[in-house]
Amino acid sequence: MDVGAGVRLIAGPLVPLPVTGVLLAAGAGQRMGMPKALVRDPDGTPWVELGVRALLDGGCREVVVVLGAAATGARELVPDGGGVRSIVAADWSAGPGASLAAGLRALDGDTVACVSLVDLPTLPSAVVRRIVGTVDDPDVLRRAVFGERPGHPVLVGPTRRDALVEAVTADPSDRVAGAWLRRAGVVGVDCADLWDGADRDRPSDEAPR
Repeated sequence: MDVGAGVRLIAGPLVPLPVTGVLLAAGAGQRMGMPKALVRDPDGTPWVELGVRALLDGGCREVVVVLGAAATGARELVPDGGGVRSIVAADWSAGPGASLAAGLRALDGDTVACVSLVDLPTLPSAVVRRIVGTVDDPDVLRRAVFGERPGHPVLVGPTRRDALVEAVTADPSDRVAGAWLRRAGVVGVDCADLWDGADRDRPSDEAPR
């Protein structure tokens, strides 16, 4: 639009985009000996609840919990209300990409996804807060790194979601999402000063670190 010679247009402030947490909790947990969505901390707190709490306290407006194995029992452990809802990935057994795709498809069009895993029960909300920050770019793609090791959470902007869903739907096996993120130019955000980023795959990993 021509506003006349000598008139300079000044862009207004960018509007922050809403961020929704996506907590992946669909796996069978073979190395754990049970679905991780059913695991509780020594004090009895479900890992699902801990993951939801970290995402909400870290700045997510709401959280979608993606269930699969033992979904009926796991659903009872998902916190009620407060912007939290659960869905079931029908094809969760195909691989972790199937539950990721289900979670991303469940989001509204302009929502940024903050993806985390249920087997990170000690994830501090401070890490989530650092990754989320103030998001105003729909093309955002960044993830937590711990030293040189990539980890979670992972932030995926709305303009990136379809391509990621397509990749993990074509091949839902492990490591496909990580490879896609690298090719897409994901930005790493160092969080090693806040946490070690370690997941808990086996019962021997359950003790606090």
